[in-house]
Amino acid sequence: MRPAIIIAAVLVFFSFVVGLYLYPNMPATLDSHWNSAGQADGTSSKFSGLFAIPIVSLVLFLVMLFIPRIDPRKENIKKFQGYYDAIVLVMVVFFFYVYVLSIWWNLGWRFNFGIALLPAFTVLFWFMGLLLEKAKMNWFIGIRTPWTLSSERVWNKTHKVGARLFKVAALITLLGLVFRDQAILFVIVPVVVFAIYLIAYSYVEYRRKKH
Repeated sequence: MRPAIIIAAVLVFFSFVVGLYLYPNMPATLDSHWNSAGQADGTSSKFSGLFAIPIVSLVLFLVMLFIPRIDPRKENIKKFQGYYDAIVLVMVVFFFYVYVLSIWWNLGWRFNFGIALLPAFTVLFWFMGLLLEKAKMNWFIGIRTPWTLSSERVWNKTHKVGARLFKVAALITLLGLVFRDQAILFVIVPVVVFAIYLIAYSYVEYRRKKH
């Protein structure tokens, strides 16, 4: 098995170990949701609080392992396999980081949860940009619109632009460390705006190709 996948599998397994270790000594209810100000505003049962994220990580990990096996264009995925493995690992690390933050909070540490997440979102968006830069046409990974899936030229141009925009989104996310009261906006707004732009861009490029 490839190194990045092995590390991701170990992290998923370790998150369950952490949950099992802490389970006997944790309170019956745990804080499990935080508002835009980074303060807890929702609770869950001990089981859900300790195992929801590990379960999500496991399902995500297995799904991402399975995708290359069923994609009709699996040979194209092999062309950027290293970057695909990297994003699998980054996503597992992202969830593990969120898991660690939630445990720290429930053990009594107090901090702005949203601000603590900003570096993780920055890394995630940056690696997504790297993946888009290398992604070849396939059915599951990348910017999949009717127009990118209908033209390799449109796919390549859209992903080239998308790679740059997601790296920009990563840098914009860091501004939340400065403008803390609006931190969540620096995460959500760039991604939503860029996603809409890329959909429109792929359509325009497809129409340009036809004419």
